[in-house]
Amino acid sequence: MTSPALPPGLAAALAAQLERRPRKALAESAERLSDSYRARKPTSEAIRTETDALAYALTRMPATYAAAITVLGRLAEEQPGFSPKSLLDVGCGLGAAAYAASAVWPELGQIEMVDRSRAFLAMVEALAAEAGLLTGARITAADMTRLQDSQDKSDLVVVAYVLTELSDADLLGVAESLWSRTGGALAILEPGTPRDHQRLMGVRARLIERGATILAPCAHARPCPLAPPDWCHFSVRLPRSREHKLLKGAAAPFEDEKFCYLVAARQGESAKARILAPPRHSKAGVVVKLCDTNGLTEKFLPKRNKARYESIRRKEWGDALDVPPEEA
Repeated sequence: MTSPALPPGLAAALAAQLERRPRKALAESAERLSDSYRARKPTSEAIRTETDALAYALTRMPATYAAAITVLGRLAEEQPGFSPKSLLDVGCGLGAAAYAASAVWPELGQIEMVDRSRAFLAMVEALAAEAGLLTGARITAADMTRLQDSQDKSDLVVVAYVLTELSDADLLGVAESLWSRTGGALAILEPGTPRDHQRLMGVRARLIERGATILAPCAHARPCPLAPPDWCHFSVRLPRSREHKLLKGAAAPFEDEKFCYLVAARQGESAKARILAPPRHSKAGVVVKLCDTNGLTEKFLPKRNKARYESIRRKEWGDALDVPPEEA
């Protein structure tokens, strides 16, 4: 899998921007952003200036990038025939998903980034120019709830940590609009909370009605078998920069970002099974919680059964299995 750390060029561009901003103002912006994020308020309300945008870049962009590159890296790994040439990043923020997609598929030639925040878009241009990345991207100011219909479809459409800010009334309509702009695959990432998982399952059902094939994380098109208080989510560990730790008041050199996601496509096949929780290892073997074509199951694979055990012992939370353990 590609590293969850920000690309070196982007990290250097952020460091250069940081030298031009007073730390006190950044810290104040970061605190407002954290309060807004916890209250599930629209990010645009807290992003008023370039200083706000930079505070976001230092505190939230690394986690968004890590989640995006994890999801898109799995998509590339599990669907080797999918090689997008065009990308639409909706609600792009500072372009974390676009940077991740470019790292996974360097051959991406046409990139469009859409956001309603002028402060975000100004910082997108500044970072791209300084980093020497995404320099050919088309940057558009637009509200995702009012996207214009277009006959042009993008091979890959990504919307990362944005649907969570929509009202229930707008959610499914925006999802349909995104699907109408998708020529290959639509990847949706959301915070890893029960609320966001439940809303994502509503989007999943609507996209299936519209003919989408769900590639990940699901192994089937039936209703999700998980019942509250359980929910489908995943995690990625990413490094924290010195500035990140200072602005967040954190001591740990890493952060664990929880997320849920959905990949819907015009064609392709989902994996036969996916690991839904960290495998539990013991001296006798390993226990894995799986979503497979039969629904939700838990499997114990004893070490004495070498073929079955070896097929799964190095697998991690979120990994797909092409062959269910009982068939290995």
